[in-house]
Amino acid sequence: VQLQASGGGLVQAGGSLRLSCAASGRTFSRLTISWFRQAPGKEREFVAGVRPSSSIPAYSESVKGRFTASRDNAKNSVYLQMSSLKPEDTAVYYCAADFGLILSSMRDHSKYDNWGQGTQVTVSS
Repeated sequence: VQLQASGGGLVQAGGSLRLSCAASGRTFSRLTISWFRQAPGKEREFVAGVRPSSSIPAYSESVKGRFTASRDNAKNSVYLQMSSLKPEDTAVYYCAADFGLILSSMRDHSKYDNWGQGTQVTVSS
């Protein structure tokens, strides 16, 4: 599985951005696809994810209510709509994918074998 993330950029606090992650292959609909982010000097952290069997995304507490994850299986794509952005949202955002992840595993970045290249999101105050 190859992943290509895009859509990052520079935005003022309170603004919005939409990230996209395009995946290759015919097995997209069976993948759990998640967004992680990593700020300088910090651990990579889970942001949001969508399992193939559930239409309800999972979110970290820090983004719940501000970010919306969605997937379009017909387009082999996953999206992250980010609103009410804060300076602390500044990070490189990665999409990751893998098969067969149970709910308790999807927040663990070490469970994913397939990663996109990352896209920088910078939120200015």
